[in-house]
Amino acid sequence: MTAFDPKSLRSYSQEDVQQILQLAIARQADNTDKEFSYQEILEIAAELKISPESLKVAESDWISKQSEAQQRLAFNLYRQGKFKKRLGNYAIINTFFILADLIGGGGISWALYILLFSGLAIGLDIWNTLQIKGEEYEIAFQKWNRKHQIKQTINTVLNKWFKGLQL
Repeated sequence: MTAFDPKSLRSYSQEDVQQILQLAIARQADNTDKEFSYQEILEIAAELKISPESLKVAESDWISKQSEAQQRLAFNLYRQGKFKKRLGNYAIINTFFILADLIGGGGISWALYILLFSGLAIGLDIWNTLQIKGEEYEIAFQKWNRKHQIKQTINTVLNKWFKGLQL
């Protein structure tokens, strides 16, 4: 593509405009850690003829997306923690069966079958834990999120109730 010529009659899709402006803003900032004040964001929006109301809605959407991303990260860490616990349980149980087989028969015979079946279960567990897309993941996330929100609500109510009792 040729050099940028502001006089040319090019047209861009909304997605292209967003990407171009995002790159321009990123290059304009000398430091990637630079933060913009809300007033500066308002000024940029005004220059782009974006109403303050649209900016507030966009900011609200952005905050909502950030919150959901944090919740998904917490959910993924929760799932990984549960997996590590189950993996430890598998290891302990299989070690017990292997030792029982070694002591009882002088070698590994029947414990090998248990080891193979539990290995299959571990493989499926790994697959389900690392799967972060799809309908099953979404259902599990929504279920966890509802439980998490209910716990937060109960904790908030109880904290307010206990504070009321202390006064």
